[in-house]
Amino acid sequence: MGDEKVYILLTDTGTIFTRMIKFYTKKPYNHASISFDSKLDEVYSFGRKNVNNPFIGGFVIENIKESIFKEATCAVFCCPITGLQKRKMGQFIQKIKQNEHLYHYNFLGLFAVILNKQLRRENAFFCSQFVASVLKESDTINFSKPLSLITPHDLQESPGFQLVYKGKLRNYLSESDQETCGIHTSKEAISM
Repeated sequence: MGDEKVYILLTDTGTIFTRMIKFYTKKPYNHASISFDSKLDEVYSFGRKNVNNPFIGGFVIENIKESIFKEATCAVFCCPITGLQKRKMGQFIQKIKQNEHLYHYNFLGLFAVILNKQLRRENAFFCSQFVASVLKESDTINFSKPLSLITPHDLQESPGFQLVYKGKLRNYLSESDQETCGIHTSKEAISM
Protein backbone atom coordinates (compact mmCIF):
# COMPACT_ATOMS: atom_id res chain seq x y z
CA MET A 1 0.00 0.00 0.00
CA GLY A 2 2.61 2.52 1.04
CA ASP A 3 6.01 2.95 2.58
CA GLU A 4 4.73 4.81 5.66
CA LYS A 5 3.16 3.18 8.72
CA VAL A 6 0.64 4.04 11.38
CA TYR A 7 0.48 2.29 14.75
CA ILE A 8 -2.45 1.70 17.05
CA LEU A 9 -1.66 1.14 20.70
CA LEU A 10 -4.37 -0.56 22.76
CA THR A 11 -3.82 -0.65 26.52
CA ASP A 12 -5.28 -1.74 29.80
CA THR A 13 -3.82 0.42 32.55
CA GLY A 14 -5.81 -1.19 35.34
CA THR A 15 -7.11 2.09 36.79
CA ILE A 16 -10.53 2.19 38.45
CA PHE A 17 -12.01 4.03 35.47
CA THR A 18 -10.62 1.55 32.96
CA ARG A 19 -11.72 -1.40 35.11
CA MET A 20 -15.28 -0.04 34.96
CA ILE A 21 -15.06 0.13 31.15
CA LYS A 22 -13.59 -3.38 31.00
CA PHE A 23 -16.39 -4.70 33.24
CA TYR A 24 -18.87 -3.59 30.59
CA THR A 25 -16.93 -4.49 27.44
CA LYS A 26 -15.45 -7.79 28.62
CA LYS A 27 -12.53 -7.03 26.28
CA PRO A 28 -8.83 -7.03 27.24
CA TYR A 29 -8.07 -3.43 26.18
CA ASN A 30 -9.99 -0.30 27.03
CA HIS A 31 -7.84 2.57 25.76
CA ALA A 32 -6.70 3.39 22.22
CA SER A 33 -3.95 5.68 20.95
CA ILE A 34 -2.31 6.32 17.59
CA SER A 35 1.32 6.92 16.62
CA PHE A 36 3.48 7.22 13.52
CA ASP A 37 6.56 5.44 14.83
CA SER A 38 7.21 1.91 16.09
CA LYS A 39 8.96 3.20 19.22
CA LEU A 40 5.79 5.09 20.19
CA ASP A 41 7.78 8.23 20.95
CA GLU A 42 4.76 10.43 20.22
CA VAL A 43 1.35 8.92 20.92
CA TYR A 44 -1.96 10.78 20.43
CA SER A 45 -5.31 10.12 22.03
CA PHE A 46 -8.18 11.54 24.02
CA GLY A 47 -7.85 10.76 27.69
CA ARG A 48 -7.09 12.18 31.09
CA LYS A 49 -5.21 15.48 31.19
CA ASN A 50 -4.22 14.83 34.79
CA VAL A 51 -3.00 11.37 35.79
CA ASN A 52 -4.72 11.68 39.16
CA ASN A 53 -8.11 12.82 37.84
CA PRO A 54 -9.92 10.73 35.20
CA PHE A 55 -12.70 13.32 34.88
CA ILE A 56 -10.56 16.07 33.37
CA GLY A 57 -9.94 14.89 29.83
CA GLY A 58 -9.35 15.96 26.28
CA PHE A 59 -6.73 15.75 23.54
CA VAL A 60 -3.45 14.39 24.89
CA ILE A 61 0.01 13.59 23.63
CA GLU A 62 0.60 10.67 25.93
CA ASN A 63 3.84 9.99 27.73
CA ILE A 64 3.60 6.21 27.80
CA LYS A 65 6.64 6.05 30.04
CA GLU A 66 4.55 7.65 32.85
CA SER A 67 3.51 5.68 35.89
CA ILE A 68 -0.05 5.14 34.66
CA PHE A 69 1.29 3.09 31.73
CA LYS A 70 4.22 1.35 33.48
CA GLU A 71 2.36 -1.86 34.29
CA ALA A 72 -0.12 -1.66 31.42
CA THR A 73 -0.75 -4.63 29.20
CA CYS A 74 -0.95 -3.71 25.55
CA ALA A 75 -1.30 -4.73 21.96
CA VAL A 76 0.45 -2.81 19.18
CA PHE A 77 -0.93 -2.98 15.65
CA CYS A 78 0.64 -1.63 12.47
CA CYS A 79 -0.78 -0.71 9.08
CA PRO A 80 1.09 0.41 5.96
CA ILE A 81 -0.20 3.73 4.61
CA THR A 82 0.67 6.14 1.83
CA GLY A 83 2.45 9.43 2.32
CA LEU A 84 -0.81 11.24 1.48
CA GLN A 85 -2.71 9.33 4.15
CA LYS A 86 -0.03 10.15 6.72
CA ARG A 87 -0.19 13.86 5.79
CA LYS A 88 -3.99 13.85 6.16
CA MET A 89 -3.71 12.17 9.55
CA GLY A 90 -1.08 14.65 10.65
CA GLN A 91 -3.18 17.62 9.49
CA PHE A 92 -6.25 16.33 11.34
CA ILE A 93 -4.26 15.79 14.56
CA GLN A 94 -2.49 19.16 14.19
CA LYS A 95 -5.83 20.97 13.81
CA ILE A 96 -7.05 19.45 17.07
CA LYS A 97 -3.72 20.12 18.81
CA GLN A 98 -3.76 23.79 17.78
CA ASN A 99 -7.33 24.17 19.07
CA GLU A 100 -7.22 21.70 21.93
CA HIS A 101 -8.95 24.16 24.27
CA LEU A 102 -12.07 23.69 22.10
CA TYR A 103 -12.02 19.89 22.40
CA HIS A 104 -13.31 17.79 25.27
CA TYR A 105 -13.43 14.18 26.38
CA ASN A 106 -16.72 12.59 25.29
CA PHE A 107 -17.93 11.07 28.58
CA LEU A 108 -21.52 11.09 27.32
CA GLY A 109 -20.36 9.16 24.27
CA LEU A 110 -19.16 6.31 26.50
CA PHE A 111 -22.68 5.92 27.86
CA ALA A 112 -24.07 6.05 24.33
CA VAL A 113 -21.77 3.14 23.39
CA ILE A 114 -23.15 1.14 26.31
CA LEU A 115 -26.67 1.80 25.01
CA ASN A 116 -25.55 1.25 21.41
CA LYS A 117 -26.98 4.66 20.47
CA GLN A 118 -25.17 7.04 18.17
CA LEU A 119 -24.41 10.36 19.84
CA ARG A 120 -22.84 13.16 17.81
CA ARG A 121 -21.07 15.80 19.85
CA GLU A 122 -19.06 18.52 18.22
CA ASN A 123 -15.43 18.74 19.33
CA ALA A 124 -15.73 15.82 21.74
CA PHE A 125 -14.09 12.40 21.43
CA PHE A 126 -13.33 9.39 23.55
CA CYS A 127 -10.10 7.54 22.75
CA SER A 128 -11.24 4.98 20.17
CA GLN A 129 -13.61 7.47 18.53
CA PHE A 130 -10.64 9.82 18.06
CA VAL A 131 -8.39 7.10 16.59
CA ALA A 132 -11.20 5.97 14.26
CA SER A 133 -11.74 9.60 13.18
CA VAL A 134 -8.04 9.99 12.33
CA LEU A 135 -8.17 6.81 10.24
CA LYS A 136 -11.40 7.84 8.48
CA GLU A 137 -10.28 11.44 7.79
CA SER A 138 -7.24 10.06 5.97
CA ASP A 139 -9.29 7.57 3.93
CA THR A 140 -7.36 4.72 5.55
CA ILE A 141 -10.44 2.90 6.85
CA ASN A 142 -14.14 3.36 6.24
CA PHE A 143 -15.88 1.90 9.25
CA SER A 144 -19.17 0.07 8.86
CA LYS A 145 -20.65 1.66 11.98
CA PRO A 146 -20.75 5.24 13.29
CA LEU A 147 -17.44 6.51 14.69
CA SER A 148 -19.23 7.37 17.94
CA LEU A 149 -19.73 3.62 18.51
CA ILE A 150 -16.18 2.44 17.70
CA THR A 151 -14.46 0.63 20.58
CA PRO A 152 -10.80 -0.34 21.00
CA HIS A 153 -11.82 -3.89 20.08
CA ASP A 154 -13.27 -2.63 16.77
CA LEU A 155 -9.93 -0.98 15.99
CA GLN A 156 -7.97 -4.19 16.43
CA GLU A 157 -10.37 -5.89 14.02
CA SER A 158 -9.79 -3.22 11.35
CA PRO A 159 -8.66 -4.51 7.95
CA GLY A 160 -5.04 -3.88 7.08
CA PHE A 161 -3.78 -3.82 10.68
CA GLN A 162 -1.29 -6.47 11.73
CA LEU A 163 -0.50 -7.39 15.33
CA VAL A 164 3.11 -6.46 16.09
CA TYR A 165 3.26 -7.06 19.84
CA LYS A 166 1.12 -8.24 22.73
CA GLY A 167 2.25 -8.16 26.37
CA LYS A 168 3.54 -5.69 28.95
CA LEU A 169 4.04 -2.19 27.55
CA ARG A 170 7.27 -1.74 29.53
CA ASN A 171 8.74 -4.79 27.73
CA TYR A 172 7.75 -3.42 24.34
CA LEU A 173 9.35 -0.07 25.13
CA SER A 174 12.58 -1.65 26.34
CA GLU A 175 12.85 -3.70 23.15
CA SER A 176 11.24 -1.36 20.64
CA ASP A 177 14.10 -1.12 18.22
CA GLN A 178 12.06 -2.87 15.50
CA GLU A 179 11.43 -0.59 12.55
CA THR A 180 8.91 -2.51 10.49
CA CYS A 181 5.69 -4.42 10.98
CA GLY A 182 6.09 -8.00 12.00
CA ILE A 183 9.55 -7.90 13.61
CA HIS A 184 9.32 -9.33 17.11
CA THR A 185 12.09 -9.18 19.68
CA SER A 186 10.18 -9.92 22.89
CA LYS A 187 9.39 -13.32 24.31
CA GLU A 188 5.86 -11.97 24.76
CA ALA A 189 5.53 -10.91 21.12
CA ILE A 190 2.80 -12.61 19.16
CA SER A 191 2.98 -13.30 15.45
CA MET A 192 -0.08 -13.59 13.28
